Amino acid sequence: MSDDLLMPIHDPQLLARGERVLGPEFRAMSGRVLQVTALTSRLNVLPFDDEAAKAALFAQILGRPLPPRVTIYPPFYTDHGLRLDFAERVFVNQGCTFLDYAGIRLGEGVMVGPKATFITVGHPVDPGERRHFLTGAPIDVAENVWIGAGATILPGVHIGRDAVVAAGAVVADDVPARSLVTGPKGTVRRRW
Repeated sequence: MSDDLLMPIHDPQLLARGERVLGPEFRAMSGRVLQVTALTSRLNVLPFDDEAAKAALFAQILGRPLPPRVTIYPPFYTDHGLRLDFAERVFVNQGCTFLDYAGIRLGEGVMVGPKATFITVGHPVDPGERRHFLTGAPIDVAENVWIGAGATILPGVHIGRDAVVAAGAVVADDVPARSLVTGPKGTVRRRW
């Protein structure tokens, strides 16, 4: 990706507060993306029962060992890894993607179905600004939540305790505790 396509991100904590960010750290961020992509590529071709090698690669990807009783079935994808926070007893099924630069937290006992996607960063809607910086906000998933297969969780979303996100749902707004979210969210909001 060339430097004129994306301006650098300065401080991931600004993204965590939902602010637009510019700055000279884009090369470091893109370097981390390349490093983690190489690590996940290695992880995703390991024999399924090679627990020691998987644990070692997860420790490199996350910058620390997985918590006790966390289960993640490869293939597994992340663009940063260092801002992924898995509590105990989290289960992540095959083919999930975690774009975690602004931070993703999965509380204790969260279950994630296959091919679910968590996205914490994006680009501005304005076409003139789209290639100049990133925007974003963290995702927080409380305890005992079930995220169905193919669900997409967008930046800044908080999902309350014991909630269920149905398969294929696109979640752009907070989800109250002990509730069920279903269906696509795609709606034309404005035109230009």
